[in-house]
This record gives sequence, C-alpha cells and structure tokens, in this order.
Amino acid sequence: MTDNLLTTKEAIKRLTDKVASVKLPDDLNSKLQELFMQLEINSLDEVSFWSNYYNVSKYIDWVVNIPWFNQTKDILDLNYAKQKLEEEHYGLDAVKDRILEYISVMSLQKSRHPDEAVHAPVLLFVGLVGTGKTTMAKSIAQVLGREIIRIPFGGLGDANYLRGRSRINPDSEPGQIIKGLVNCKSNNPVILLDEIDRVADDALNTIMGVLVEILDPEQNNHFTDHYLDFPVDLSEAIFVATCNNTSRIATAVMDRLEVIQMPSYTDEEKTVIAKNYLLPRALKNNGLTVNDLQVSDNMWAQIVRPLGFDAGVRTLQRNIESMCRKVAKIILEGKTRQVVVDESNVKTFLPQW
Repeated sequence: MTDNLLTTKEAIKRLTDKVASVKLPDDLNSKLQELFMQLEINSLDEVSFWSNYYNVSKYIDWVVNIPWFNQTKDILDLNYAKQKLEEEHYGLDAVKDRILEYISVMSLQKSRHPDEAVHAPVLLFVGLVGTGKTTMAKSIAQVLGREIIRIPFGGLGDANYLRGRSRINPDSEPGQIIKGLVNCKSNNPVILLDEIDRVADDALNTIMGVLVEILDPEQNNHFTDHYLDFPVDLSEAIFVATCNNTSRIATAVMDRLEVIQMPSYTDEEKTVIAKNYLLPRALKNNGLTVNDLQVSDNMWAQIVRPLGFDAGVRTLQRNIESMCRKVAKIILEGKTRQVVVDESNVKTFLPQW
C-alpha cells in the first residue's frame, strides 16, 4: 500500500510504530512526539499534511537508523595487534609502538576503571603522499575490531558537508559524520579525517571550527548535526587525522592533536615492501601465482625507482599492479606460461624515461 492510499491516521501510526521499534534517547522521543502532534493538527488539510509527512518520514528514517546505543566490542589483545601491524606495515616501529601503547592504556583503564570514559588521543599522521598514513589509520580500526568511517577533506569547500543541512532547506540531509554512523551501525568507530590540510581556502576557517568541536572531548559528547537538530555523542569514537603538512591547520585544532610523523621510505625499505607485501597482493588481485610471474633480484632497484625518487610506495604499488596486468594478458593470450622480469624485458613491463 503506497503512502497516498493511506489515511492520515494510518500514516501517522506507521511512523509511531517505526519509532517504537527502536531504542532512542528519552529527550529525542519527546521531540518526535511533538512532531507527531503537529502532523495530527495538520491532518485536516491533506495537501499540507502529506507535504509535512514526507519530511517527517525522511527525518525519522535517519533518526531510527543512528546507532545511539550500538557499539562493537574492542579487541584489546596486544599480541594480536602486533601481529596485524606487522602483517600490514613494514618498519615504522615508532608509529606501531605508539598504537600499541594506546591499546595498552585502553586495556588497563577498562579493566581497572570500567565505569570511567576512556578518551583516546587524536592521532595526526603527517607525511608525504604514499607513506602509509591512511592505511595505518585503517589498521588501528582492524586491530581494535572497530568499524571505520573515512571522511575525505581534499577540496572540501562547505562545512555543512560535515554538519548537515537544516531541514528548512529543500535539499536538507545529515552531514558525513551522521551518515558514517548510520552506515557502520556503530557509535564507537574509528573516524578517519583524511587530508585535513587540503580544504578549500574560502572554507578553511569554518571547517577548522567544526573540527575543534568534533575533536574536543569536552564538546563532542553533544555534537549537533544541523539536520538532526539533536545532540549525538561522539565521545566513544576514535578520531584519526592525516595531512601532508600542518601549516594550514588552525592552532586550536593542532592543540587537540598528537602529531606522528610518517617517514619517507628508503630504497632498501621499498624493496622489502615490494617483495613481501605489494607483489604478493598484486598477484592475488590479478589472478596470478608465484609460478606465473617472477622478478630477478637485480631488477628491484629499477622497479623501486623507475622514474626518480618517490617518498611513498603508492607509485611503486601502481607499477607492480600494472606489471601484473600485463602478465595476465600475455598468459591469457597463450604467448607464455610464465614471465620472469629481467634486463631483457623490463622495458615491456615498467615505465621508462
């Protein structure tokens, strides 16, 4: 039965039943009851009623899907965390140690003071492109067993992207914080604020102002999205931020961040990463095995640095993926059963000057 075939009483009951089916904060329940009363008052004018009903129905759909009380249980196993970090990242010992320290503190606090809130430090990974900032943030979520929300800031020019648009606007909707919570169905995710130094110049001040509220533990327990117009507790979330440099980040925001430098990789480190991490993943991603593609040891220097210096491993990863795709095509065409990349054919598989 479609909405326009419902009576106004049936339509209102559909909404009240939806609200009654989930646990919501008491103050929010009271607010929703006021909305239902307004709908009943408007029910005498059907045109006005159905217009308001659509807006209220859309609002309730968001409200009932916010994980007000749902959260994942943390994995606070130091050995498990060490294993996962080693599997995903080569080197970066100082960065790994800081993450392990945080897990240790969280474990002790939860075991000895279970009724007290644990305020996680907000880590800011600073480094050049490809040095592992984003993947390290994802690893934090993985080792804790938490969901992750990634919010990209590159080119962001409107603070409402984070805070939502008021329901008085025709294109109103929640901001990315609320959307992320709804999608991950957990109120304690890792929230990755990616590239916070790359926002548009004309929106820099307002976006930094929103970041202060989001990152401050004294304020983020009642973060108010403009669309919801009701406070949401973000204090259970862990915030992680990334940037290339800190020069464009407001002092008030920096005061709430713990800076962790992500160093550039040496050629030797890249070689280990390429052999032990990137190539095995690329083989799997492209349907290949170690029997299909092998690389001569003396070729790694050219693979690591085919077109000059690169601080990170993103270009290296792309080149290895490209090499695997070329090999897959050759094998499927029946031209060979195995490829060994060496001096005789390296120009076929890697970019050259």
